[in-house]
Amino acid sequence: MLFIFDMDNVLYDYHWRDRMASLTEVTGMDFHELRRRWWHDEGEWQAEAGNPDTGDEYIARVNEAFGSAITRQEWVEMRKQAMVFRPEVAEAAAFAKKHGDLTLLTNNGMLIGEHLQEVAPHLVPIFGDHMFATAHYGARKPDPLVFERVLERYQADGATTFFVDDHPDNLRGAQEVGITTQWFSPHDTGKTVRSSIESFLESQK
Repeated sequence: MLFIFDMDNVLYDYHWRDRMASLTEVTGMDFHELRRRWWHDEGEWQAEAGNPDTGDEYIARVNEAFGSAITRQEWVEMRKQAMVFRPEVAEAAAFAKKHGDLTLLTNNGMLIGEHLQEVAPHLVPIFGDHMFATAHYGARKPDPLVFERVLERYQADGATTFFVDDHPDNLRGAQEVGITTQWFSPHDTGKTVRSSIESFLESQK
C-alpha cells in the first residue's frame, strides 16, 4: 500500500499571508502586486509543474518578476517562517507508514523541492527521503498526471493507495486514477486522519 500526504494545511498550518508580508518588506510590493507578478499560470503554477527544473533558475525568475535580489536562503526562510507544525497529523502519517510506503506530495516549485527537508524538518524522521514537490514529477495537483507518476515511482496501484489533501480539486485528480482520498477540512485533526486510514486498511482486507 501507498500513503500520500499533502504538506500545507495538512501536516503544517501554512500562513501564506505572513509569507506575503515578508515579501512585501523585501520588495516594497503589496500582496496584490506580488500575486500579479508571480502567482499565476506563467509564474508559480508553471514552476510547480516543473518549469523551471532547478532551484537556481526558479529564484532567477522570481527576481526577474519582482525586480529584486532575493537569495535562495531568504526564499526558504520566508517559506519556513510561515509554517507551523501539526504533530498530531504527523502521528497519523507515522501510523500509516507501519502499513505501507509513505510519501509527501506538495504543490511547490523546484527551489522549495530542493529544500523540503530544511523547510519541513519535523517530517524528516517520518518521511525520510520520500519528500517531494510536484515539480519533481513535472506536473502539479490536481492534474491526474502527477498522481500517475507518483504511482509509477512507487510501483503502486491506485486501488491500494490513500491520499490526504486540503483541496477538494486535488482529491478529484487523485480519484481519476483510482486513489482513495480524504479531504482534510478545517475541522479535521490527526485523529480523523488516522480513523480514515484505519477504515482504508479495513477495506483492503
